[in-house]
Amino acid sequence: MKSLKPILIIITIISIIIIVFLILAQKQNMVTLIKGNISHQPIDIIPYHYQDSQCGMVIDNLKYVSEVISPDGRTWFFHDHGNMIKWIEERDFKDKAIIWVHAIDTNRWIDAKKAYYTRDEDTPMKYGFGAYESKKDGTISFSKMRLLTLRGETMVNPIIRKELLKKRENGSN
Repeated sequence: MKSLKPILIIITIISIIIIVFLILAQKQNMVTLIKGNISHQPIDIIPYHYQDSQCGMVIDNLKYVSEVISPDGRTWFFHDHGNMIKWIEERDFKDKAIIWVHAIDTNRWIDAKKAYYTRDEDTPMKYGFGAYESKKDGTISFSKMRLLTLRGETMVNPIIRKELLKKRENGSN
């Protein structure tokens, strides 16, 4: 019986921790999906109330957020554009989806496919893509951002990160 006592104590502690996390998750009412967005317009994200649909992290600010809306109006939320690309690639509606990104320069929701992207920003999941409404030196298109993400040529990759940071230090594109 002595050998079972420590095991029972550990199981009890783990059970209490799990119960506490479940209660907290229910109280916060975190949102990862909204149904019925038939207007296909971006939904105002409230920081600390929405979760990234790919990784589950809490969206704490709007700087790098994106939304994907399926043809039937289901809307998912992402706090890093790289997460959104990884997620949408696995969906059968990827070519029909409406994608909105929050533009850093205008603080507005814009069509992701019309946005311009930087590659070397400090984003939540470290992909490095910041969305802008206005083109500036060194920005890339949505299709290029998508391709680089799928190839793994982002700030997550230490070799690419080093190259991009070196370019930024030298002021070149």
